[in-house]
Amino acid sequence: MTKKQKKVLYRILAAAALTVLIHFLPVSGIALFFLYLVPYLIIGYDVLRKAFLGILHGEVFDENFLMAVATVGAMALGLLGEGSCVESVEVMLFYQIGELFQSCAVGKSRRSITELMDIRPDYANVEKDGSLVQTDPDEVSVGEVIVIRPGERVPLDGVVLEGSSSLNTSALTGESVPRQVGAGDDIISGCVNTSGLLKVEVTKPYAQSTVSKILDLVENSSLKKAKAENFITKFAHYYTPAVCAGAVLLAVLPPLFMGGWMDWLGRALTFLVISCPCALVISIPLSFFGGIGGASRSGILVKGGNYLEALANTKTIVFDKTGTLTKGVFSVSSCLPAEGVSQTQLLETAALAESYSSHPISKSLRDAFENKELLSQDRVTDVEEIAGNGVTAKVDGHPVGAGNEKLMRRLAVSGFLPCQAPGTVVYVSCDGRFLGSIVICDQEKPTAKQAISDLQAQRVRTVMLTGDSQQTADAVAKNLGIDEVHAQLLPADKVARVEQLLTQKPPRSTLAFVGDGINDAPVLSRADIGIAMGAMGSDAAIEAADIVLMDDDPAKISLAMRISRKCLRIVKQNIAFALGVKAACLLLGALGVTGMQAAIFADVGVMVLAVLNATRTLRSVS
Repeated sequence: MTKKQKKVLYRILAAAALTVLIHFLPVSGIALFFLYLVPYLIIGYDVLRKAFLGILHGEVFDENFLMAVATVGAMALGLLGEGSCVESVEVMLFYQIGELFQSCAVGKSRRSITELMDIRPDYANVEKDGSLVQTDPDEVSVGEVIVIRPGERVPLDGVVLEGSSSLNTSALTGESVPRQVGAGDDIISGCVNTSGLLKVEVTKPYAQSTVSKILDLVENSSLKKAKAENFITKFAHYYTPAVCAGAVLLAVLPPLFMGGWMDWLGRALTFLVISCPCALVISIPLSFFGGIGGASRSGILVKGGNYLEALANTKTIVFDKTGTLTKGVFSVSSCLPAEGVSQTQLLETAALAESYSSHPISKSLRDAFENKELLSQDRVTDVEEIAGNGVTAKVDGHPVGAGNEKLMRRLAVSGFLPCQAPGTVVYVSCDGRFLGSIVICDQEKPTAKQAISDLQAQRVRTVMLTGDSQQTADAVAKNLGIDEVHAQLLPADKVARVEQLLTQKPPRSTLAFVGDGINDAPVLSRADIGIAMGAMGSDAAIEAADIVLMDDDPAKISLAMRISRKCLRIVKQNIAFALGVKAACLLLGALGVTGMQAAIFADVGVMVLAVLNATRTLRSVS
């Protein structure tokens, strides 16, 4: 409990004790009024002050104004002998108890999210003149070398120069399995180094680092209100003046025909107390705040409550292929040597021919050949890269070709046989003779198939867009169970296809696009909701997206949808419950069935239950 909350608690206890004491004193009349004024001011001075300042600033119709008018009116009735001053004190006591409870609940939610996102680094160990200097991460420049000791948090994004270790990435990704890193591996800020000593070269300034962007996303997410939150704002704008006008009419009209001015004035004041929309004003934003925090706990960063609400209504999800459903890492899936040629000879020839290329396919060929010591570039001469065809070179003096079908036709290779296997096919020749085919495929992510299955179980239509060949795209889509696939698309074609899909989506539903590359940024912006891969995705994609998956796991999309639907369900429950109880209590108060104490108890009770219900959004969703 904070100092401010403790102060309110002490005021509640003091006012309650004084009220009980005054009840047993043999005092009446105006003396009793002044005695009850003491606990009333102790417990309610801040409410009266806020109401007065609200009037001065033109913000009249809020809960402070309603409480002030109702309780001051009740005190005045007590002074005139038409009521009891103790009612005003009790009403203000109930109200402050409810406010204290609400403050504690919101504080707990904020602390949960703060602890969850407690990834801000305090310092960086910068290597200067052979010694380590603790420096603010903001002051570390790109290219400087930092040292991360076991148990320390990674302060900045960079590349490991020396050392190997395992990283705890749970604060970023929600993934409990440590990630192993060594020399040459990228490392992102916010992780915790759990074992070895690491020397890291900084590649991004702190303002552009992963941890800085994550904190900025979470801290600013509350600025983007969901429709339900905007509804409450508009509702309160019209609701509060309406109930104030209703209270005035209740105090004036019935007595004109039935008499009993003081009785109807008391009912009007009770009507004002009941009308406070605290439950709605507090619980709805808290529900979305909790939903965003619950998603963050699982490594899903949502940039605003409006996106969380939109995700609950998603019926179509469009996926990019490479880096989203697949790892974006090419590897040799099969070798198909020609007759009289061994797999080793086929791979060695292809790897040598591609030894000067930095293309991912060339790298996958070199990685697939086990005897790396044989891949000496001294064996390779006269290398020529033919755009759109492949590579020609001399290996040990023999002319070699490695590329696509066009290259084989161009070199007039004898014995050439086209390969129909899905994937990227590299054909290899030597001395004008066909050596065989090597099939290279992008590996599917382990959770991709389950991700598609989970989404389809939620009645979500899945679509895949890719720049790959139709044959490769069809093979991936069939294996994963994707409903619809479109291949051989340029970035502009993807935008056009998404615009077409937007016209086909069901009414009052949203379309989400999931991607990771810089070429996906236009599509992420065009879709109703953009979902980016945060671990390996490009900065442009992450900036353009509305939701970021910190561990690149497509299965988290289904989890995010369950979180959003749970959040929206709780919001609707709170709206229906609060408005229903309010309507019933307002009617009973107007008819004189309920008194001031019962009215405020009902109001505080509704607020407490709504807040408790809202905090359920912080719990994990299975």
